[in-house]
Amino acid sequence: MVMTSDNARGLALAVSSSVFIGSSFIIKKKGLMKAGETGKRAASGGYAYLYEPFWWAGMITMILGEIANFAAYAFAPAILVTPLGALSIIFSAVLAHFILEEKIHIFGILGCALCVVGSVTIVLHAPHEREIESVKQVWSLATEPGFLVYTCIVIVVVTVLIFRFVPSHGQTHLIVYIGICSLMGSLTVMCVKAVGIALKLTFEGMNQFKYFQTWFFIVVVILCCLMQINYLNKALDTFNTAVISPVYYVAFTTFTIIASMIMFKDWGSQDASEIVTELCGFVTILSGTFLLHKTKDMRDGPPSMQPTVFSAASSPVSSDRNSISSHVSEFQVVVRH
Repeated sequence: MVMTSDNARGLALAVSSSVFIGSSFIIKKKGLMKAGETGKRAASGGYAYLYEPFWWAGMITMILGEIANFAAYAFAPAILVTPLGALSIIFSAVLAHFILEEKIHIFGILGCALCVVGSVTIVLHAPHEREIESVKQVWSLATEPGFLVYTCIVIVVVTVLIFRFVPSHGQTHLIVYIGICSLMGSLTVMCVKAVGIALKLTFEGMNQFKYFQTWFFIVVVILCCLMQINYLNKALDTFNTAVISPVYYVAFTTFTIIASMIMFKDWGSQDASEIVTELCGFVTILSGTFLLHKTKDMRDGPPSMQPTVFSAASSPVSSDRNSISSHVSEFQVVVRH
């Protein structure tokens, strides 16, 4: 399939977003490590990292990555942009290997390769972006019966999870918090795409901010993001980050693709073989992501050469990682790790 110019722009923005965000993890960790040498560590409740230029450089890099990711949705379909968020994991792992000397296990390298193969598969078979000339057209798609039913189902399920399952199972079942974040995340991405399209058309000379629909989408983005940040922080404070990251990525990406398929009908112009190929690419990325996360703390070599394993509570490395993941995830609610 020949890639359109809009898809190419969206691809370039999505990849650059992954590079920025993946790099930001390493830069922020360098800042946290330097701050820990001179003051109270973040894992212990300290804020010395706020005085570290490295940490702020990492934060700026992450913001640039999120801006690029936001812009990518204005040009390319969500089924192309969202799965490519896994590339940030690869950049982060590779940079950590060379800069922080956090060695990648051989199966971690295989996980990176699977993510690359899956990403290339999706890129080569991604559907063309629908031509949209006004935010009113997006509003029309969002108010069609199919997407309204999906939205109602999401709202009902999230309401039940919040008021019925969070009090009783929130502290013991990861899927409760992740379910809330992922379901709301799928609606967030659809609204982010609408706002991105409005901005793109406005820059082209067709002001879209005179329509109430644009402001409605902006309000929904803000409200959904605040809810996601709240419950993602609860999940990070309760469960192991190494488990949260892959599960959240899988659930968030799956619901986002479903929402995009319903609202924008991304697969309407494709045949069965192209759709199956994209799904295979997506499953390949998921497999690589799980493999990379599962082996990130493993080391190559015979058992006698393995380092002593400490508990997460006593290990300084684990504390740093959990602290970083907490800060990273708070700013990555919409598009991603």
